[in-house]
Amino acid sequence: QVRLVESGGGSVQEGGSLTLTCTVSGLTFGDYVMGWFRQLPGKDLEAVSTISKSGGSVFGSISTKGRFTISRDNAKNTVSLRMNSLAPDDTAMYYCAAAYNEYDVTLTSKSRFTYWGQGTQVTVFS
Repeated sequence: QVRLVESGGGSVQEGGSLTLTCTVSGLTFGDYVMGWFRQLPGKDLEAVSTISKSGGSVFGSISTKGRFTISRDNAKNTVSLRMNSLAPDDTAMYYCAAAYNEYDVTLTSKSRFTYWGQGTQVTVFS
């Protein structure tokens, strides 16, 4: 059974930082592109950041570039999202997702991701 379990969400003051971690089991982690997505209130799910199988390539959304950093540890089957300079507009449910891919590339389309975690809430207050 494939499981993706997110942790690290919570409430933080504007300008603060959080690190989200996703622990994955039930699949060969190194065969999967990993990503973080978020759903803002009333909005569609959007890609925040994704990372290739080896970790050598990353994608970051324009709104989070320079503030959020994705990383993965293939030995521990984890993917993390370090979020700095958080703003109220970052308030959302954040989801970890996995996509099998033959190539060591990043992906941005949520339709390519097969497995999803249950989500973790991030709330930024001013």
